Amino acid sequence: MSEKVWFITGTSRGFGREWAIAALERGDKVAATARNTDTLADLAEKYGDALLPIALDVTDRDADFAAVKAAHDHFGRLDIVVNNAGYGHFGFVEELTEAEARAQLETNLFGALWVTQAALPYLRAQRSGHIIQVSSIGGITAFPLVGIYHASKWALEGLSQSLAQEVAGFGIHVTLIEPGGFDTDWSGPSS
Repeated sequence: MSEKVWFITGTSRGFGREWAIAALERGDKVAATARNTDTLADLAEKYGDALLPIALDVTDRDADFAAVKAAHDHFGRLDIVVNNAGYGHFGFVEELTEAEARAQLETNLFGALWVTQAALPYLRAQRSGHIIQVSSIGGITAFPLVGIYHASKWALEGLSQSLAQEVAGFGIHVTLIEPGGFDTDWSGPSS
């Protein structure tokens, strides 16, 4: 088993945190991002230098590029990029405000796009890597009251399918994960 370097967004809880722990437990290195890195203090204490906590709001494109660069500079490479940060907005489509709609797309779509753009030059130079896009069952079907969430995930699906074709020749793989309902606090207080 060879050691991998992971860059994972949204590691304060839920899937992101679980992936970070699983990677660290198998002996890999993890650049773990969260808006508040205090949520990663227990992991930093337990895993030491194998974990690089990075404060990041994925909606800030410049910060995304800086975070990916910091991870690459620290570990010397990137192998797996997990675009996990996201949340779900509940409400009738008719009643969405512009701010609510834009915020949902900024996090769930553009955050993943900016991190992907930041990571690709490193992965392409290595001629290897894996980008994991955390979509949702909401990216392949629709339910009432989460229309803007569905829009963000359907867009991520299309972007990722196109990306997979663009980067395959560079030895870079793209995987879409489409989980159903899990207890991840996806619409909770830090969303």
